[in-house]
Amino acid sequence: MYKVLTQCIAGLTGEKTIYRRRAEKEPEMGTPQTKQKRLKLVIDVSGSMYRFNNYDGRLDREMEAVVLVMEAFQGHEGRIQYDIVGHSGESHNITFIDHKNPPADNKQRLDIIKTMHAHSQFCVSGDNTLEATQSAIASLSQEDCDEAIVVILSDANLERYGIPPEMFARAMNSNPRVNAYAIFIGSLGDQASRLTSKLPAGRSFVCLDLKNIPQILQQIFAASVLNTQ
Repeated sequence: MYKVLTQCIAGLTGEKTIYRRRAEKEPEMGTPQTKQKRLKLVIDVSGSMYRFNNYDGRLDREMEAVVLVMEAFQGHEGRIQYDIVGHSGESHNITFIDHKNPPADNKQRLDIIKTMHAHSQFCVSGDNTLEATQSAIASLSQEDCDEAIVVILSDANLERYGIPPEMFARAMNSNPRVNAYAIFIGSLGDQASRLTSKLPAGRSFVCLDLKNIPQILQQIFAASVLNTQ
């Protein structure tokens, strides 16, 4: 699983195999990546993530996915920088990792996971998925970067808070400079599949098994590379 995720990063940072698959001209030997790529991971730390964790393991799955991302991106800071921000009923922009100060070791990564869990356990009820998506896209659109990607990790509980899929879709498509994707890691019944069917094609995924996260991220990164051409 970790190997697949590191391959995702290789694709995102423009390794030669990407150019070969697309039958394009490879960059000249030694040509530097002049601008960094930017990723903003938007995670759901709302009360429902903690409340329904015993039902389908959604919070555990999200925390494990965050650990995978943190470990995989370590050492690649020169070419890609990432933020991890959360949302709940209390706020749409809770900073867990700032791209200027990523976690350097296991202790710092563990502290981030503990903070995520505690926030989800004790925060007030509510949902700011829409506001968090809009904020993440707006902030990345202002940056001078090689590529901008927003990935939203969430449960599919939007309808409970009166958020129609069409509104969420508009938020995802709000700026053409930023490629936004949603991964739904929790679902009551067919909640997630019904939601993804109404979102932009190829921009949303249902993942109820952690082992599928690297493959989904690989699809996202590959699609994002093509979308920026």
